[in-house]
Amino acid sequence: MVFLFLAAQYESWMMPLMIMLPIPVVMFGALGSNMLAGLLNDTYTQIGMVLLIGMSSKSAILIIEFAKELRDKGYSIIDAAIEASTLRLRAILMTIFSFLLGILPLVFASGAGAASRQSLGTAVFGGMVMSTILTLLLTPVLFVVLQRLREKKDTKDNL
Repeated sequence: MVFLFLAAQYESWMMPLMIMLPIPVVMFGALGSNMLAGLLNDTYTQIGMVLLIGMSSKSAILIIEFAKELRDKGYSIIDAAIEASTLRLRAILMTIFSFLLGILPLVFASGAGAASRQSLGTAVFGGMVMSTILTLLLTPVLFVVLQRLREKKDTKDNL
């Protein structure tokens, strides 16, 4: 459903791919952090993974949307990706760090019901760390690769 909403918003089938391709790796980050902590993949972990889909997509949308606008203004594909990543870096990092600091008490929860809070917090924390790395490194690369494919296809269709 998310893919279809993004495809309708961007009027393209390629743009949602740029946003959603890192999501499976983010899920592995969440599950891996829970596994390293010795926690189970329970309902709380799965709720955390739904949250991660939204948060990691939001960060990718910030870069992709701005890069698309720069590309429409005449920037080269690589320059648009670099400029968008540079200009949106502060907003992305502020959002991610405030989110991670807000989740930290769940990771170190104790007392009654701590297992559920730890499960949720650890999955979301590990997934967001992975999402941060992927958003800052992989999203601009995906924009360049998929935008080139998109423009090459559009050129062939116009001939």
